Amino acid sequence: MVADMSYTTVSSVIDNWEEIRRLPDYEQKTGVLLFQKLFELEPDAKVIFGFQKDADVNTELTKSARFIKHAKYFIQMIDKALGMLGPDIELLTEILMDLGKKHMGYGVKPEYYPSMGRALIFSVKECLGDNFTDDMKDAWLEVFSALSYDMAFVSRQAQKKGGS
Repeated sequence: MVADMSYTTVSSVIDNWEEIRRLPDYEQKTGVLLFQKLFELEPDAKVIFGFQKDADVNTELTKSARFIKHAKYFIQMIDKALGMLGPDIELLTEILMDLGKKHMGYGVKPEYYPSMGRALIFSVKECLGDNFTDDMKDAWLEVFSALSYDMAFVSRQAQKKGGS
C-alpha cells in the first residue's frame, strides 16, 4: 500500500522524476517509451486502446494522435500521483482505487499491472540513461508496486466475489 513506503524511497523516486521533468517534451517521450514497452510485453493490451493486437507499436501507434494523447495523459497521472506521495496519501489511495475501478471497466486485467511497472521502469531508465542505478530501480519498483496495489485492489476484490 502507498502509506507503507519509506521517506527515502519516495524521495529518491521524486528526485528521479524531477530529472525526467526537465527533459524536453518529457510527457510524450516518456509516455511513448512506456506504452511501446507495455505493448511489447502485453500485446493483448493494445485492444483496450482500440488498436489491433498485431498493430506495429513503433510505426502505427506512434503516429496516432489518440495514442500520443493517452501516453501524455498517463505521464501526467504519474506526475500527479508522485506529487501526492506524502501530504495527500489518504486521498491518493482513494483516487487510485477509483482509477482501478475505471480501468477494470476498460478491460485492464490485474496481470497487466506488473508489466506496466516493468514498462515504467524501462522508460525511466531510458530517460535517465547511465544515471539510473540499481538502488533507483528498487525504489521505483517499491513505489509502483504500492501504487498499483491500490489500483488492482478493486480487480482482486471483484475476482474474489466472482469466484465465491
